Amino acid sequence: MAIASKEARETRYWLRLLKESNLIQVDLEHYLDETEQLIKLLTKIVKTSQENLKLNS
Repeated sequence: MAIASKEARETRYWLRLLKESNLIQVDLEHYLDETEQLIKLLTKIVKTSQENLKLNS
């Protein structure tokens, strides 16, 4: 999950770069919103997993 989170953040970076560069004429807001939701979900999963590991140790 941590790797997926990092990949989602990298995707967000590239989408923002594309948006700001105006290299393509595509509305990227939907994709940026979806990416943000994925990042939040994955971050929560990673944090919860780490807390559970600490409690079970």
